[in-house]
Amino acid sequence: MDMVGGCMWWGGLPFAAMVMVEFADVGISTISKAAMSRGMSTYVFVVYSNALATLLLLPCFIYQKKPVSLTLSLLSGFFLLGLIGSSSLILAYNGINYSSPTVASAMGNLIPIYTFVLAIIFRMEKLDLRRSSSQAKLLGTIVSVSGAFVVILYKGSAILKFKALSPSNFPPHQNLIITQHTKWIFGGLFLALSCLLAAIWNIVQASIVNNCPSKVTIVFFYTFFVTIQCTIFSLIVERNPNSWTLRPNIEMIAIVCSAVFGSVFRIGVHTWCLHQKGPIFVAMFRPLGVAIAAVMVVIFLGEALHLGSVIGSVIVAIGFYAMMWGQIKEKSIVMKNEVHSLASSTQQTPLLQCRTSENI
Repeated sequence: MDMVGGCMWWGGLPFAAMVMVEFADVGISTISKAAMSRGMSTYVFVVYSNALATLLLLPCFIYQKKPVSLTLSLLSGFFLLGLIGSSSLILAYNGINYSSPTVASAMGNLIPIYTFVLAIIFRMEKLDLRRSSSQAKLLGTIVSVSGAFVVILYKGSAILKFKALSPSNFPPHQNLIITQHTKWIFGGLFLALSCLLAAIWNIVQASIVNNCPSKVTIVFFYTFFVTIQCTIFSLIVERNPNSWTLRPNIEMIAIVCSAVFGSVFRIGVHTWCLHQKGPIFVAMFRPLGVAIAAVMVVIFLGEALHLGSVIGSVIVAIGFYAMMWGQIKEKSIVMKNEVHSLASSTQQTPLLQCRTSENI
């Protein structure tokens, strides 16, 4: 009984881990939104959080069991990964600042959709519309993109609001000339572009993993190059020297949480769950983040939950799961074909052996 209980506990651990990752993702978005609403620069936040993550990962990189031989080609790949990642992060946090963590969680479901579209464009994947799996993936893509447009363009009326934490507690520092509706649209567009870059980042990372299997090395150099690139960009964009001064309040908490939970914890758990359960299991938890974000934003930020976000998020989630169903169906077909070919080859082997013995 103890062995059975231990196996059940170990089997349920990836599920609990992925739920914790979604809570961490939404928590970082929520606390960074609160910090930026109090005046913290988006660019400075990205620089400091990645710099701290680099320092935290430095001992792991130095004392790893199998050091990686660094070549110019590999370093160039890390630099490109950092460039794409830094652009995605800046767009993402600007998008959260202009809109809401709920919108960010809804848009996050577009990453597998973008990856699928890019794979077709670059002929990394074939689309056979005669198969139900390809039809589901195409339909899921169209539905998800439609849902994203609903989230961006239709804010709708407020359907839920927690008045105990009023938004006035976090006074906005943005230019008041920009209307709230315009900011919402810009925020959604920034997040959509960020997800597109995240999909490109996944493709580039997959090619780098083939040449560098060490995850610690990849993550360390990624955060290192993001820190350097964002620092250069931020020094150009952020002209106010006071923006670089950290105050021991929610700004400091947001930076520490982003470094610890956004880089070290999240990437470590993701890598472990990918190894244990595979990419489809990890991807299926993404829509859960929308529900978590809706609750956190209302309670902790005092922001209203809008009808457009709910409708759009549901549409995106439907398209996302249609896409996932198509991928699962496609993988099952591939596995059946492999089993069938293996079975046919094993059946032919004795016959060949008999003919060989007869010739002898």
